[in-house]
Amino acid sequence: MSKSKVYFTKTISPEMVVTLYRALGENLTGKVGVKVHSGEAGNQNYLRPEFFKPIVEKVNGTIVECNTAYPGERNTTEKHKQLLKNHGWTKYYSVDIMDAEGPDMILPIKNGLVLKEDYVGKNLAKYDSLLVISHFKGHPMGGFGGALKQLSIGCASSAGKAWIHSSGETAKQEGLFDRKLAQDSFLESMADAASAVVDYFKGNMAFINVMCNMSVDCDCCAVAEDPCLADIGMLASLDPIALDQACIDLVYSSNDAGKQHFIERVESRNGLHTIESAAKHGFGMREYELINID
Repeated sequence: MSKSKVYFTKTISPEMVVTLYRALGENLTGKVGVKVHSGEAGNQNYLRPEFFKPIVEKVNGTIVECNTAYPGERNTTEKHKQLLKNHGWTKYYSVDIMDAEGPDMILPIKNGLVLKEDYVGKNLAKYDSLLVISHFKGHPMGGFGGALKQLSIGCASSAGKAWIHSSGETAKQEGLFDRKLAQDSFLESMADAASAVVDYFKGNMAFINVMCNMSVDCDCCAVAEDPCLADIGMLASLDPIALDQACIDLVYSSNDAGKQHFIERVESRNGLHTIESAAKHGFGMREYELINID
């Protein structure tokens, strides 16, 4: 079996995002959703909306997001809309909070390791294709966040996020993080949910990871650590598993002393288990060919 192609550039710029997309040779058609992270109020590390302008115009896309399942400024539609305005997203783009209104869309999960179904914002049904642009960084619970997290937690509705975090025990926000959550089951649930979204789009997807502002904390953290290692570059692939694996490998092979702090976050949460679990679903592979386009 041939390895997945992952394209890499050290240049981090809005224009180079378009170059990476073109390198994939995939022309996303129909109505295109562009999945990003809108950034929690107070977070200093998230990618600003201006960064996405050339690629959103290229694919004639709509920015898509979902509400969160934890306290903050994005856990209700009303607050999330205000934050999207405050952060400047609605100044530049059409923005769709996909779970702004229920009921959620339920996606079946084939051969789920933990979950049998995934709850996503019902407006996902509006889109024929999905471009997933992820800010690669650490994460307090998952160890790291990249394309797989965007597919799973990112596309899940507020209820779906609770469902994944609790390994299918509850779809309610209330008391979610007071529970004792099983770490590996959570990571496997993320892999399950990611597989459901990939199955839904039947290959009409593309993925770009941006390795800058790499804190051990996620963009969902209102209070986040500053970045701990230098910017590395941007990567693109049609395979989200290979893409996240390539990013992890670039961190491990970095000469930056700050990588140890990042690696400790990943390993202390057993973060690679998400990639391992996703590979079991067969919608991608961990083996890849890294193609430099600088």
